[in-house]
Amino acid sequence: MKKIKLLMLGLFTSAVSVYAQDTQSDNHTLTITVPEVAILDIEGGSSISLGYTAPVEAGLGVAGASNSDLWLNYSSIKSSINPTRTVSVKLSETVGGADIKLTTGAYSGSGSGTTGTVTGEITLSTTDQTIVSDIGSCYTGDGVNNGHNLTYKLDVGGTYADLEKLTTPVTVTYTISN
Repeated sequence: MKKIKLLMLGLFTSAVSVYAQDTQSDNHTLTITVPEVAILDIEGGSSISLGYTAPVEAGLGVAGASNSDLWLNYSSIKSSINPTRTVSVKLSETVGGADIKLTTGAYSGSGSGTTGTVTGEITLSTTDQTIVSDIGSCYTGDGVNNGHNLTYKLDVGGTYADLEKLTTPVTVTYTISN
């Protein structure tokens, strides 16, 4: 009887062994796509007003005002072919009698990545001027207190007599590009 039990145990054990065609592991390819991104906006308002303060003493000139309400925000994802971008700025038309100066503050905020290098103060004109260079893949964070603070300052420029012509609003255009 012992021989039959051992034989039956041997047959049962052999029957439990299962052979499958799949292996214990497998794999597949996963492709990751990262889009190139270049977007910017100005936060803190859609317009600002600058003016001159009248002198309090005869013989003195007007004093120009400044405004730091606006912030430059951007997002950039770059390829290895063109590894950096710039942000430039220009006026829609010349402003006789006034110099509009722009200071771009150093990056601050909740973003991450290579946010670039600021130029400092420039006098705006109708020609594109770089205000942030060497921007890599990054984002500045969204809204006020993220990105670069923009400080506009109004100075008397050109001929003092041209101040009376300062009635037309001008558009300031920012562009992010390779």
